[in-house]
Amino acid sequence: MTVRVIVLNGGSSSGKSGIVRCLQALLPDPWLALGVDSFVDALPARMRGADAGIAFAADGAVTVGPQFRALDAAWARGVAAMARAGARIVVDDVFLGGAASQQRWREALDGLPVLWVGVRCEEAVAAARETARGDRTPGMAASQARTVHDGVVYDLEVDTTHTEALACARTVAARLDRPPPPPGTRGSGRPQGR
Repeated sequence: MTVRVIVLNGGSSSGKSGIVRCLQALLPDPWLALGVDSFVDALPARMRGADAGIAFAADGAVTVGPQFRALDAAWARGVAAMARAGARIVVDDVFLGGAASQQRWREALDGLPVLWVGVRCEEAVAAARETARGDRTPGMAASQARTVHDGVVYDLEVDTTHTEALACARTVAARLDRPPPPPGTRGSGRPQGR
């Protein structure tokens, strides 16, 4: 079985979106890019800043409520359904809950060959990118740089601190050329010990 889903996890402004665009250009087959930003943009405006939805604090902290969690779970199952129907998908996500967020994806993607990729970036560099972008709440990049990786198990990690998105995408693409790990191992998307 070849990889059907690549899940990129990293904090805000870590460089995930750039890697996704490069992967789409590099890989011979078409891959859909589905990111958490697109999901958040699809939410009704009333769910932004609400206790039941998603809220962004002045210091960059992000909180999510029960309605957001329910729709997020449905979105993950929808992504999995597309992969099961034959689409190849790159997911660009921010695991605000660390290992618990990965577990949600594991459950949705159960039975699919998944490549789990951690996208790291030093806090100061991510914060500088955040400032340059101008479309993020200040402090979000620094607050997420480490916490989104807490307890998460990856098949591969890349670091965009000093490495361009294209080089990181090439590293991910090269990993796709290897045979997938047997079921029950790290690459299968099932929890494994460290």
